[in-house]
Order: sequence, then C-alpha cells, then structure tokens
Amino acid sequence: MFEENKKDKTFKESMGTNPSPHKPIVKDDGAESDVVEIESFKNDPARIEAMTVQQLRTTLRNAGVSAKGRKFELVAALKCFLEKKKDGEGSLVIEEQVASTCVENASEKTEAETSSDGDQVQNVPVSEVGELQRYKRRLNHSSVKSETVIGYSKVATKKEKLSIESEDLSVHKLSRTRKKTSSETINFEVKTDDKVAEPWTVLAHKKPQKDWVPYNPRTMKLPPLAKDTKFLKLMSWNVNGLRALLKLEGFSALQLAQREDFDVLCLQETKLQEKDVEDMKRSLIDGYGNSFWTCSVSKLGYSGTAIISRIKPLSVRYGIGISDHDSEGRIITAEFDSFYLITGYVPNSGDGLRRLSYRINEWDPSLSNYMKELEKSKPVILTGDLNCAHQEIDIYNPAGNKRSAGFTDEERQSFGSNFLSRGFVDTFRRQHPGVVGYTYWGYRHGGRKFNRGWRLDYFLVSESISDKVHDSYILPDITGSDHCPIGLVLKL
Repeated sequence: MFEENKKDKTFKESMGTNPSPHKPIVKDDGAESDVVEIESFKNDPARIEAMTVQQLRTTLRNAGVSAKGRKFELVAALKCFLEKKKDGEGSLVIEEQVASTCVENASEKTEAETSSDGDQVQNVPVSEVGELQRYKRRLNHSSVKSETVIGYSKVATKKEKLSIESEDLSVHKLSRTRKKTSSETINFEVKTDDKVAEPWTVLAHKKPQKDWVPYNPRTMKLPPLAKDTKFLKLMSWNVNGLRALLKLEGFSALQLAQREDFDVLCLQETKLQEKDVEDMKRSLIDGYGNSFWTCSVSKLGYSGTAIISRIKPLSVRYGIGISDHDSEGRIITAEFDSFYLITGYVPNSGDGLRRLSYRINEWDPSLSNYMKELEKSKPVILTGDLNCAHQEIDIYNPAGNKRSAGFTDEERQSFGSNFLSRGFVDTFRRQHPGVVGYTYWGYRHGGRKFNRGWRLDYFLVSESISDKVHDSYILPDITGSDHCPIGLVLKL
C-alpha cells in the first residue's frame, strides 16, 4: 500500500457513551392510574384512531408525553408511547435529530424496501414532506424536557411508513442494527449519543423476497483460519481515482493495510497516467514492494488497473492480447504458484447504452476465452468491477433499471453465459445465496446513506478451486469511493 502523507488521517471511530436507564413514566398517583387506562388501548388501534384531537391531547398529557401537533402526529405519539410501555421503557422524546432525518428521507421518491424479517417498507411520499417539515418545526419549539433515548421508537403516520438509519463512522467496531416496518408505522432509531447506525445492516430493496437478509460483515464475515492453515487474503477495490483517494481527509492507506492485512490488493479505475506510476511505486509502504500498473493510452486519466502484492508473482501480463481491448488499461494478470489472478475493469455500457453491443459481443466473449485459455494450465481468479448486477437481488431497484447500463437483460445474460456457465463461480453468491450486499452506491439521492446500491464487484473463481474459498466478503464501511472493497480468503 501507500505511505502516509502529512494530510492522511486515521479512520474515525465512534466513541459513544452508555445510555442512562429510562425513568418510569409516573408523574403522581393520579397520572399512574391514567397510564393504566391508556394501556388498555394498546390492543385496539382502531380505538386510538377514533379518538378526537382533544381526547388524544388529554390522554397524552396525562401520560407525560408532548401533546403538540396534528391528529396523525398525536395518534403516532400515543401508539409509540404504548409500544414503549410494552417494552418496559420510559416516555418517548422525539428530538430534532429524528425530525431532520425524517424530512430528509421523505424528500426522496416513494421506494419499497424490506426488513430482515421480510416486512414491506414504504418511504413517506413526497406529498407528505410538507407535513413532516411542519412537524419538525413544532418539535423545535416543543417545551418537553429533552432526555437521551437510545433504541427503537415507533411512530405511526396515516398511510405510509419510513425507516431511518444513519451511518456508523467507525471502521473497527461495527454495531448491528435493523429496521423493521409494517404498512402503517414509521420506525425511527433514535440515537442521541453521537453514534450512527450502519445502513448496510438494513435490507434495502424495492422487490424483496421473504427470505432475503442484509449483508452484515460483523456477523457474516467468517473468523480467521487457524494459524497453521496456509491461505492467501486477496482484496479488490474500484477506487474511482487513486490520487483523489490518497488525498482524501480521513482516509489512511496504512491503516487500511494494517486492518485488513491482505496479501494482494487489486485496484480498478485508478485514473492514472503512465507518468504517475513511478511516484505511486515509490510511495508504497513496506511489505508491498511488488506492484504492477496499466493505464489507458487511448483516453488519458481514464480507467486503469493495478495489482499490489506482498508476494512476487511468477509472471505478469497486461491486457488480453487483443489490441482493440487493451488500449484502456483494463486487465492485469499475475501468475502465482497455484492460480492466475486477474484484476479487471469491465467496460461500462455507457449513457444510452452506446457500448452495449461492444460489451456483450466483443469484450465479454474475449475475456471469457482468455480466462479459459489460462485455465488450461492453472485455475483462474477474476476480480474487480465487472459492471453487472447479475440478479435482481444484486440491485436495489431492479424494475427501474431494466435499461440501465449494468442491469440490462443483455448484460446479465452475457455475464451468465460467458462466465458462470463456463465454470467460473460467483463466490459471494455461492456463500450467501439469499443475502443482499451491495458494493456500489451512486453519489446522487443518498445512495450509500440509505443503502440503495448495486453489487458490481466480484471474485469469480474456477470451479476446481471453489472449495478452497474460506470466505468471500464485502467491506461496506470503508468509504472514499463510490465502490467499497471486497475480499477473498483462499486456502492453499
């Protein structure tokens, strides 16, 4: 990897405080009896909906809960209070942080998602944004005493529901959270200790299947192999501009190498020119002295791939031996003792699918034939940004992207026929058949914040060594690019 420069900073870690115990919601003896009466509503939601605004406000005040807002807000607060009481928690305090998040998320289009339990989620439609903004303003002027609330607080609206989760900035310690929804509730995760949740632990998909679950590296990444087991740890990352990544505040190449302890790192979309390569080689940190780079010569500052390794390869090849494909710096092959490793950046079909025909009729078959030729002597591993979400489980919004580059029927069929049907195994999907894990999120519309992504990055391996794969995983917490790194642990 690369040496630290003075601008590099370590990865951020969240250092939250422990929540204080919730106080019982008992104002005095009279109020306690009111609470008991309120609890009789909890199994009869229709009774709450039928209450007048004045009845709702009186009931909430008796319970020590803020009684400000319109009827749907009061109904929501009462239902939430009953839910909290059922869970043995104290009075509900919805703070400005939640309202802000609610308004922000509601500004997106209505989109369907699911929880890990398979429940359908609907975001609040744009038509209700005004209501939420007014609700936020009321919360800002509320006279309710602020308390720290950590955990789940459920608030219902009239029609739709919204689940909010923030992002955890910690790279080292991951906390598992989930959002669960029903057709008439809004689920908030209220955290006021400066910790933020991990959006990838929430199942985000517009057409989910009942048994799908989100990929959580903290619980699904397999433990390390025993010390006496020989293995290699490979990592791949589309960095979307290597120089920009290394200058990024908060990113530390050294700490990434220390944390992941990989043997080989494959990079795509380095966007380097040949004149930049020597500087990059000189900046490599100790232990990663073997590096191999290829750059686009047909379009400068475009594409580009690299392999950085602790282990010196037996041989290295650039491109696939076809000039029409090799001018954009998309392929490097490193030969090791027991396999070939290819880092690849597959061409995007582009705006208007202008390169779709080239992609499926020329590039994919040529790369596939190249891999099969290598396979005659050794097993092959292909990794990188393959620019295809193969199945509907691999993309947040399949219906809305049928003619988008990376998810057309033609690309998906080509991916299957040229790679999977020819004996190359999608290691992540074989290990996690019903798991939704994304590796790419667009910068627009809060893609990463709300985990609305695509799985475009892969480790494909020859069937003959698929049983040697110990773990195939995704590292969604590592930022700095619109893609995240992926990893493979291969037993030798």
